[in-house]
Amino acid sequence: MKITIGSDHRAVALKEEVKLVLKEFDNIEVKDVGTFGTDAVDYPDIAEKVCADVTSGRADRGIVLCGTGLGISIASNKIKGIRCALCGDVYSARMSREHNNANVLAMGGRVTGFGPAGEIVRVWITTEFAGGRHERRVNKIMALEEK
Repeated sequence: MKITIGSDHRAVALKEEVKLVLKEFDNIEVKDVGTFGTDAVDYPDIAEKVCADVTSGRADRGIVLCGTGLGISIASNKIKGIRCALCGDVYSARMSREHNNANVLAMGGRVTGFGPAGEIVRVWITTEFAGGRHERRVNKIMALEEK
């Protein structure tokens, strides 16, 4: 699985912790699109980079991080083909994959601790889409982009 990850300056530390968690998986290749320091950057620019990899097929999934996760999740969901879920707990992460087939995970560097973030990422990576009745609903979500 290929995952592209990116963060703004407020979530660089969380991004580095998430990358350590992703190294636990032998089948995951990670691409980091920045930012790499504490100089201010605009989170929509990071969202665009991560989501471009997902929508083009260069990545299977993406992970986006900003201070709260709110702004970068909103920006990500403006991009056609993206289903970004802002998750602050394991249950939401599981359901975002199982029921919503989320292809991008968002978290907040100022609101999600390293330990909980690791558990969220592990569940999000290992949970598959259930399909069935959920596929119909996901298709309806995606159809909204055409209206």
